[in-house]
Amino acid sequence: MPDLTFQVTGVKAASKGLVPLLQFEVAIKQASADSNQAVQSVVLHAQIQIQSAQRSYNSDEKENLVELFGTPDRWGQTLRNRLWTSTATTVGSFTGEAQAILSVLCTCDLAIAATKYFSAVEEGDVPLLFLFSGSIFYTDNQGQLQVQPISWNAESTYKMPISVWKDMMDHHYPNSAWVCLRRDVFDRLAGLKRRQGDATLDATLERLLATAEEPQLETL
Repeated sequence: MPDLTFQVTGVKAASKGLVPLLQFEVAIKQASADSNQAVQSVVLHAQIQIQSAQRSYNSDEKENLVELFGTPDRWGQTLRNRLWTSTATTVGSFTGEAQAILSVLCTCDLAIAATKYFSAVEEGDVPLLFLFSGSIFYTDNQGQLQVQPISWNAESTYKMPISVWKDMMDHHYPNSAWVCLRRDVFDRLAGLKRRQGDATLDATLERLLATAEEPQLETL
């Protein structure tokens, strides 16, 4: 029976993607160098977790992460692994070793916890944990097709440079951020835009911010 190991070795943004898509490279190898068991195919699933406690944060990052983890004095209890996403791929026949690509669709929607985290981190790497599962198809000595599950302890860690995620988002959404509003609040904002004759919602919000930021005159 094939005994396979899985190691994430790199990541890049899809060069011709119409949507933000990260592609993680996975090296698949036989656990024993002496094994040459031919593998017909692998159905590979991966759960990806953000290991938020496995790195340090500067003062600005700590402030940006309050919404996710609370104030830093509580991080001993709140800074835990967070599920980012799950993905899957199929690997063709090979003997010895093979390469696979795990694709992850991303979003700049700040209502998503992973997006909040990636947006808050300014520099360095994001520690990720890949938990693998799935099925291995192979032929036995009699030529019969067999199937076995991927070992329950198959996993890999990988430090993703945050610059890869940020550069990808800047490419797809230059100088942009998504804000999720209640429908009634959006309707009020859109109505104000029409009444003021603003060309865009950005202009309406800039007008509101300018008013809010004006120094308040002290009442005599």
